[in-house]
Amino acid sequence: MPDDSHRPAPLPLTADEYALVKALRPAMAALTRAFDTNLHPLGLTHAEYIVLMFLSEAPDRALRLGDLAGLCHQSPSHTGRTVQRLQSEGLVVREQCSQDARSFRATLTDAGLARLEQAWPLHITGVRHRLFDQLEGIDVGKLAAAFERIADTTD
Repeated sequence: MPDDSHRPAPLPLTADEYALVKALRPAMAALTRAFDTNLHPLGLTHAEYIVLMFLSEAPDRALRLGDLAGLCHQSPSHTGRTVQRLQSEGLVVREQCSQDARSFRATLTDAGLARLEQAWPLHITGVRHRLFDQLEGIDVGKLAAAFERIADTTD
């Protein structure tokens, strides 16, 4: 075990820093609930919407499930269950990879793309109302860059 006795004590968080740390988790949970509620009339969850979105942006509208899980910041098993639900509705096709029989890939169907295009306005309206309207006066570009740095150091 390393000897930490010579290290200086960590600086305590300021009141604003502590408030931010405390607010992050409930804010993310509230956003997820709100986005789920917005998408519910179309039979989608936010997690399903994100899967459809990443597939729509991929070459040939297809990704290996492991790569899709990484993009979605979800476990492979969670992504696999999401893809199975979407496949049961005909929105994606899950098939074995031709290059690696141990892997599977998901491909967005035309019906999946149509559902995504139908959901997009609802989702964007919710994102603007629930997120960006609350960030008035904040440099969103800097905030996005900071969150990307955080994600890069925790993966």
